[in-house]
Amino acid sequence: MKAATVSELKKELKTRSEKELMELVLRLSKFKKENKELLTYLLYEVDNEASYIKSIKAEIDELFETINTSRTFYAKKTIRKILRNIKKYCRYSKKKQTEVELLMYFCVKMKTLPSYLKRVTVVRNIYDRQVVLIKKAIATLHEDLQYDYALEMEELGI
Repeated sequence: MKAATVSELKKELKTRSEKELMELVLRLSKFKKENKELLTYLLYEVDNEASYIKSIKAEIDELFETINTSRTFYAKKTIRKILRNIKKYCRYSKKKQTEVELLMYFCVKMKTLPSYLKRVTVVRNIYDRQVVLIKKAIATLHEDLQYDYALEMEELGI
């Protein structure tokens, strides 16, 4: 089965009634966890971005506590998992400011890792790449926010 394009779907959705649209959305939410998470964000958290960021930071804290530091392989895997989750949450929000906040927090948490993990090339490359992405995202923000985030990055040593 070939999937329809976004424009085709949009045209078809315009022809549906409100009740049919609700049924479609609820049915869609039953299939993937990401669909449910996105729907939850859109319905409950889109109006309060600060609490959304706070809840994600709490989740990041929990995940960083679960990092298995006995072997670098497991640590790298967990770090990548955390980063995947952050990217997913940034896609839900579609706000560069949220992306900057979360990636900066990720980098701060990366600095708390044991020193032998920081010397691992893959871990260092993950950190460096996020710093580059933060700078790119900051460049797209308003000038006042750019200045504020630049100061914050300096303070954090990122």
